[in-house]
Amino acid sequence: MAIDWFPLWLSLRVAALSTLIAVALGLWIAYWLACREFRGKAALDGLVALPLVLPPTVLGYYLLVVLGQSGPIGRMYEAVTGSPLVFSWQAAVVAALFYSLPLLVRSARAALESVHPDYARAAQSLGVSERRIFFRITLPLAWRPLLAAAVVAFARSLGDFGVTLMIAGNIPGRTQTVTVAVYDAVQAGNGALARTLVVIISAVTLASLWIAGRLSPRQALP
Repeated sequence: MAIDWFPLWLSLRVAALSTLIAVALGLWIAYWLACREFRGKAALDGLVALPLVLPPTVLGYYLLVVLGQSGPIGRMYEAVTGSPLVFSWQAAVVAALFYSLPLLVRSARAALESVHPDYARAAQSLGVSERRIFFRITLPLAWRPLLAAAVVAFARSLGDFGVTLMIAGNIPGRTQTVTVAVYDAVQAGNGALARTLVVIISAVTLASLWIAGRLSPRQALP
């Protein structure tokens, strides 16, 4: 049985890129939610968590409206690149980003809040800036759970189906990710291909969760 490995490689690339973006964006959002008090904090928290509860097709529709050729971001992207964003592999990155970002923000926020505030207060009393406190104290103390959150976000990015199908489509050799390929194989009655892809993606996901578990801090026994 000849297997087209393109969906697997595309999924790995999409997950890697979306995770990098999610870490940069999610860490910034998590910092504001964990370390700052501001008007609209509860609204931001709810907005970040919204993709966790919205049906994937609804979230995909919203993104389709915003990223489509008639949407503001879609028009801007096409003006810069000369090609539409929807039904491209870049759209799959956006789908994976929205699918994984809420989980990463929640985990990163918990990791930042786990750092005892006395460290920051002591540094502030010595005149250290908030930026230096974050990069020199908070991040080094929370790096293990933050890295675990990034690994889980990578695993979650691999598993998106509904949002990816809505805005990236199912174009073999271009936008077909591994989850969409599994669906396609089942619909075509190709059980051998579906089982092969399922086993591989399950192994990658289990390995990611094992790594995240090793990185997560262990609570001491009483």
